[in-house]
Amino acid sequence: MTALADNGLRRGRTTGSCAAAAVGAALTLYLKGEAPGSFDVPLPDGEHFLNVPIDSTEAVNGGARAAVLKDGGDDPDATHGATLWAEVTSNGGGPLRFLAGEGVGTITAPGLQLPIGDAAINPVPRRMIARVVEDLTGEAAGFDVTVGCVNGEAIARKTFNPKLGILGGISILGTTGIVEPMSLEAYMASVEVYIRVALGPRPEVIAFTPGRLGRDFARGLDVGERQIIQISNFVGFSLDAAQKALTEMDWDLPLLLVAGHPAKLAKVLNHDWDTHSQRSGMAMGVLAGVAEEGEWAEAAEALRAANTVEEIATTFARPDFWREVETRISRSMQARVPRVREVRVRLFAMNGAALGGALDGAA
Repeated sequence: MTALADNGLRRGRTTGSCAAAAVGAALTLYLKGEAPGSFDVPLPDGEHFLNVPIDSTEAVNGGARAAVLKDGGDDPDATHGATLWAEVTSNGGGPLRFLAGEGVGTITAPGLQLPIGDAAINPVPRRMIARVVEDLTGEAAGFDVTVGCVNGEAIARKTFNPKLGILGGISILGTTGIVEPMSLEAYMASVEVYIRVALGPRPEVIAFTPGRLGRDFARGLDVGERQIIQISNFVGFSLDAAQKALTEMDWDLPLLLVAGHPAKLAKVLNHDWDTHSQRSGMAMGVLAGVAEEGEWAEAAEALRAANTVEEIATTFARPDFWREVETRISRSMQARVPRVREVRVRLFAMNGAALGGALDGAA
């Protein structure tokens, strides 16, 4: 694993890798009396190791403690430069236990991968830490592992943790152990977590919104703040994540509300489920196709020739047309989330004006 990604930018290490390295260094000091300057963390792929510098180590009563500086590489986040620490203490041969130290959050809401009351140390970092303990002692047991972060509670206020019901500090995250610079993986992973949190209390409705238009509409309908997920361009990924979570829950969501601008949402009618402009076509042709197949054929040529979808949204004031577009988008999305009883789409112009069903006062 090289330090540079394919795009020439520097890779970083996740909070999970930092925590695992701190555990390894602390346990090395406790077992061998040696204070390592770095520690090779086994990565989740089972093949590679990441060498992580150790900032400090010290003995404590019944164990040891070590600290690591978080380096996000060229894709820094709120935890970049933070000091993460881990303390390992013997528990007399009992099972490995994970505890939240000062600056690491505690789970207080359902829907995450951990039970309420647990330390916000995600499953993959827990597995990484367990392997470190097993490699050094022969079994993943016998110790209490406490992970903390200096100023973690203040850092967490810059993240979505409070919205997710993770209180008291940051989360220990990471699925690969490596932060890939400028990658979308972290954002997509966050979206999946937000969806699970939204579904956790089994609400009547959750809302997917590419941006502020849909968010503001959902808030006006009194959809719970935790039930509103900004999915950016990841329409297909978000639908798949919801279907996966609902299947695991063995539960059907009554209503998924999807609200936003047709420039993004109408692209799914052309099977473009990632709506980023570099990975999908523009939607004017899609809208023109809807017009040709319906009662608006006379307008199809003008719709196809429009410079932008916003131009269509502000000049083609035909609520019946936009309701048809909403219905077709809903139908396409519904096929991807069979565990949702109803998918309802609402479209808006950039100025917030409703285009279709919302004009009727219907959510």
